[in-house]
Amino acid sequence: MIVDFFKVLILSLVEGVTEFLPVSSTGHLILVNQFVKMEGETFSNAFNVIIQLGAILSVVVIYFKRLNPWDREKTSKYFPKNYDKLNGQSRAYYRLTHPDRKTIELWKRVIVGVLPAMVLGLLFDDFIDEHLFKPMVVAAMLLVWGLVIIFVEKKNKRENRVKHDNIAMVSYKTILAIGFFQTLAMIPGTSRSAATIMGAMILGLSRSAAAEFSFFLAIPTMLGATLLKVVKNFSGFTGYQWVLILVGMLLSFLVAYFVIKKFMAYIRNNDFIPFGIYRIILSVLVLVYFLIF
Repeated sequence: MIVDFFKVLILSLVEGVTEFLPVSSTGHLILVNQFVKMEGETFSNAFNVIIQLGAILSVVVIYFKRLNPWDREKTSKYFPKNYDKLNGQSRAYYRLTHPDRKTIELWKRVIVGVLPAMVLGLLFDDFIDEHLFKPMVVAAMLLVWGLVIIFVEKKNKRENRVKHDNIAMVSYKTILAIGFFQTLAMIPGTSRSAATIMGAMILGLSRSAAAEFSFFLAIPTMLGATLLKVVKNFSGFTGYQWVLILVGMLLSFLVAYFVIKKFMAYIRNNDFIPFGIYRIILSVLVLVYFLIF
């Protein structure tokens, strides 16, 4: 039992640290699973996906005010002059039917952005689980996207390609294109954050806007992936396994919350090149290790 909870601690730390950084949480979990792995292939794969729900909740908590269209501070500008004289039920109804328009526009873009991943995820989930969850695939994608990150950052610095700093003002065509970039992360080792952030930057979003939109896309995308695993495996888990999952979710939530705060502070004044270099170094180490052993 102690060994199981030690494994949960390690895997949850890896998930929480890497989920929203452009380094591939799934790739890191696959690599760590070579040394620290939950018992049972089916449970191990499901555990790695389901604990992402904890990381998702950290985004919801951090950005709740930003993502809540019924936040009083944002909706008060739509209130009638006699709002304070209305009874409680009338106030609640008025607030419910008058959400903040800018936040609704943001959510519309999030929904459009996740459509490609929803469709392709349902079509190829089983194929990817069976054929692509391999260390060599992870190593290759770590290398490829490490180079992509460095290339995009250097190109942006030369050409100053930033056109948008407000996600709610980005065209739906651009949002859909970012959504297709996100589907590239279905290949383990790519990193959903790397694919969406780099895609958004290529299409003209600033670093901060690209990172935040990547976080927002993660909510429905990762929630969908998690629910898919739960539906497929719900009846197959024991009570003890559910305890391990819940502990893993809690730990990944706490770690991801801290990492997101630090990450957003970092990119205000820094670029993503160090992450690209890290990916390249890690890919070489992984290739060498698995070629030798």
